[in-house]
Amino acid sequence: MRVCQLRQKEVINICTCKSLGVPFDLEFDEKTGCVTAIIVPLPGKICGFFGPVSEYVIPFECIKQIGEDIILVEIKEEKFLKKS
Repeated sequence: MRVCQLRQKEVINICTCKSLGVPFDLEFDEKTGCVTAIIVPLPGKICGFFGPVSEYVIPFECIKQIGEDIILVEIKEEKFLKKS
């Protein structure tokens, strides 16, 4: 699967049944080249006009399934919220 294909999938948290958005970046392990996390931006304060204020950094272990249209993750949202 290519990175551009991941960017077209919506990330859903199965704990809350809430949409977190779509991935815009990935983190890699420099030594192995493996993906360690996906990064999903949160919407800006005013209709997303000013861009993301913070983001979710979701470890690859939290990804439960990648389907045609969605990525299912199991996370406690507060734990993975990272301020930019």
